[in-house]
Amino acid sequence: MTRVAAHTRARARALRATMTPQERRLWAELRDLNRRLGTNFRRQAPIGPYIADFADFGRKLVIEVDGSGHGGPRDQIRDDWLRAQGFAVLRFWNADVGVNPGGVMEVLLDQLSSPRGTPKGKDG
Repeated sequence: MTRVAAHTRARARALRATMTPQERRLWAELRDLNRRLGTNFRRQAPIGPYIADFADFGRKLVIEVDGSGHGGPRDQIRDDWLRAQGFAVLRFWNADVGVNPGGVMEVLLDQLSSPRGTPKGKDG
């Protein structure tokens, strides 16, 4: 894995202060998982030149919460880079987190309980 540039680290700090409502909702669930299951999710986590919405470095799992501006070629390049670093990437739409957080958590728990492999999320 590559080192994190100072400007990327500073941008991650700023993003933590301006999380979307959907990111805040999922973060509350992930913090609960951290306490109950021993996961170690971090929010707005720098990974090389990118900032993942949420990442568990030990499990090499990245979770992205996407609005309407996502899903294009830039995200594919980013996901390919993260996968090349050994990370699985799960993507969820903002609407899914807002309307069906239980379903999002079910997909996540399914991923956590399965052997490492292809993620089962939106763009997995």
